[in-house]
Amino acid sequence: MRIGSAISWVYVAALFAFVFAPIVTSMVFSFNSDRFPTVPLGEFTTHWYETAFSRPEVWTAFRNSLIVAASAAVFSTALGFATAYTDFRYGFRFKNAYLALALLPPTIPLVILGLAMLAWLARLGLSGTLPGIIIAHTVMGAPFAMAICRLRLQQMDSALEAAAWNLGASPWRAMRTVVIPFCAPAIISAYCLTAAVSFDEFIVAWFVSGLNKTVPVMILEILQGNVDPQINAIGTVVFLTSMTLVILAQLLILRKTSS
Repeated sequence: MRIGSAISWVYVAALFAFVFAPIVTSMVFSFNSDRFPTVPLGEFTTHWYETAFSRPEVWTAFRNSLIVAASAAVFSTALGFATAYTDFRYGFRFKNAYLALALLPPTIPLVILGLAMLAWLARLGLSGTLPGIIIAHTVMGAPFAMAICRLRLQQMDSALEAAAWNLGASPWRAMRTVVIPFCAPAIISAYCLTAAVSFDEFIVAWFVSGLNKTVPVMILEILQGNVDPQINAIGTVVFLTSMTLVILAQLLILRKTSS
């Protein structure tokens, strides 16, 4: 058992090292005075952060990403909760097809989804606009929100809502005073996770963003044709922002599953 446990720990450590080593390397080089990522390192500097964030287009891209992430997370969480509650509360014909359709977007290749979104948003006159990116990211994030909210609803006794009805509460009041407070940790967790997914997303945003570039799209444009250490600085900020949201979402998930 001890040998098996040791092997498992070594495997997990190697897996984390494989995933995070390039990210940590990029973060280290973001403070390196040398332009090219070489060893030994040069002097410690914040020059690349100062250079990157002195550019107006960088601030514009971050503003776009924050607007899109915050808005898409609201809509994704609302749709995900509504879908999860429908699955929890009601039984109806073709329910399995309904759930399969709700969970379909993550199974579609992102290039195909991006092309489809580009064609659809162009017909609506929303291609190249922030509302268009928000719609696209809402479609991508709603299934994740649904999964998190449904996990929490599975822990709720269905008799609680019925008891509120029997005590004279309307369906909306029962929703407001029983269901939503019970699901609040999951709703906040879903919001954080879908915001992180939107903030990091590149492929679909690249198809539909047009001149309203998000941070990942702007990073690609900076990267094309040259090696620019500003990428490491911007990427570090993006990574820390996303990881903060993901860790917060995970802590809320652990809290609600243990409560």
